[in-house]
Amino acid sequence: MEEELVKRAGVPFQTIPAAGLHGVGPRALPRNTISLVRGIKASMKILREFKPDVLFFTGGYVAGPMAFAGRNIPTLLYVPDIEPGLALKSLMRFADVIAVTVPDSQKYFSKKGIVTGYPLRSELAAWNKQKAYAALKLDHDQSVLLVFGGSKGAHSINEAIAPHLPVLLELTQIVHISGQLDWEAVQTARAGLTSEQKKRYHAFPYLHEEMGAALASADLVISRAGASTLGEFPFFGLPAILVPYPHAWRYQKVNADYLAERGAAVIVKDEMLKTDLLTVIRDLLANPSKRKAMSKAMKSLSHPQAAQAIAEQIMQLGGQHLW
Repeated sequence: MEEELVKRAGVPFQTIPAAGLHGVGPRALPRNTISLVRGIKASMKILREFKPDVLFFTGGYVAGPMAFAGRNIPTLLYVPDIEPGLALKSLMRFADVIAVTVPDSQKYFSKKGIVTGYPLRSELAAWNKQKAYAALKLDHDQSVLLVFGGSKGAHSINEAIAPHLPVLLELTQIVHISGQLDWEAVQTARAGLTSEQKKRYHAFPYLHEEMGAALASADLVISRAGASTLGEFPFFGLPAILVPYPHAWRYQKVNADYLAERGAAVIVKDEMLKTDLLTVIRDLLANPSKRKAMSKAMKSLSHPQAAQAIAEQIMQLGGQHLW
């Protein structure tokens, strides 16, 4: 997934061998250790050829070999989620500067971090509701419910929303980004709708450049609670129903709690989707004043200059300045 996105952005991409060690069974441990050693050697080769001035990490065990190989190179570590995973904590020892999305992340590090916010793609700023409605062929007289689960979709959200489509499409139009894995099931669900309902149901397996349109058009969003929700939803002031992925340790729950505690989101547990989701959606769609208050709370958490702040730190580490 990352390889495709990086190449679409025109950035050179190279892979290195890597594997996790934490929580690995005794059978896999020797194999994973060998992968890490191979990864360090591959990283050293890349460093010799590329000769970087700065290393920039956002975590994951794949960063381990490169961090070790480049331990004498100035390094910036960015923490996207509020609570860092073990890999991010282990990378802290190699970091000269730590950048965090929100102040709450500071407590997880012995070194004090710089609060930058979550960096956003610059093209998101080009979207407003009018342009978004036109790009997605939406009806200006109806509200928009955005449903998506992140880069790979969310099966439980897709599964929970499908039987309620006829009811929901009487209340709002829906932009549904399902992910490739559930695309066939979504097409089957759409085939069972009436012609009028189909006009209000805009389904896609994935969106690239138009993702900004989906976010800008929405009056309410249902999604997982990955790190991007801490940047994209505040930027658009988008009220959210968050469904933390239950198998991602605590990261998504902590992100969701942060937004919910500030009045910007409500949380539906994954195991309660089938029983609770329709009620929560209907209540929020019927309560524009509640959505307005959530939107204001969400917007107050925005850091639109986050990418610039991180870039400036990188340039300073490299002995240069942006301005």
